[in-house]
Amino acid sequence: MKKKKYKDIEYEESSGNVFADLGISNPEEALAKSQLAWEISKIIKKKKLTQAKVAKILKIKQPKVSLLLRGYLKSFSLERLLRFLNDLGHDVYISIRPSSHQGHGNTMIGDSPSNATIAALGR
Repeated sequence: MKKKKYKDIEYEESSGNVFADLGISNPEEALAKSQLAWEISKIIKKKKLTQAKVAKILKIKQPKVSLLLRGYLKSFSLERLLRFLNDLGHDVYISIRPSSHQGHGNTMIGDSPSNATIAALGR
């Protein structure tokens, strides 16, 4: 991260991935999982589902739903989170295209391209 100054206040500019900034291992995966969990949470809230009902839909126990909604995602793989979105009645599209940047590409997650969050920044 690059150090900057504003009105005598020194700060570090974010890389765009809070998990990378915090030194979390595999920050791209952590950000992707958190974005998928956020989308799942929004769907549950919009449908006004209880955790018990969500547990039945996702075929998991209610305490796991609680962990998911509170962001404890270690026990959930990316594939499993994608399947949860399908189980909640949503299509998931994965699109691959050449990067507009030189070098490594980016992974973006969101409910539309304009709302997508970049999960892998310039590795």
